[in-house]
Amino acid sequence: MFWGEYSHQLDEKGRLIIPARYRSHLTPQAILTRGLDRNLVIYPQDTWRDLSEHLNQMPITHPTARALRRLLFSGAVELTLDRQGRVSIPGYLRDYASLHSEVLIAGMETFLELWEPGHWRSTLNHVSESLAEAEQLLKLSL
Repeated sequence: MFWGEYSHQLDEKGRLIIPARYRSHLTPQAILTRGLDRNLVIYPQDTWRDLSEHLNQMPITHPTARALRRLLFSGAVELTLDRQGRVSIPGYLRDYASLHSEVLIAGMETFLELWEPGHWRSTLNHVSESLAEAEQLLKLSL
């Protein structure tokens, strides 16, 4: 469903063009929220519902469960695509992910990630280094 990388510019009002191939998968009621790596995440409605149900089943007495709920739910906003296929990204989310002009949109199969391009490159390099440790790849049968 969501594959590939795309680079787009934020306009002066904090709007981002979503690639045309993704738009039909994001309506209705896609959710934008904070990601775990100082990025942003767009979840289609079904994926968000599954994630929410899973988080709501976690005990609030567990510190990690509380932290995840705070991170994801407090930042969540419902997205609406305008006629040009743009979404508005609230200032507090742009600040969280350091999005100022260029945004890297990365498809993650069931959701999209929005990154500051330099942070994306750094994260991707780190992932590549981590995957170079063959033990993990062998466990995944790759």
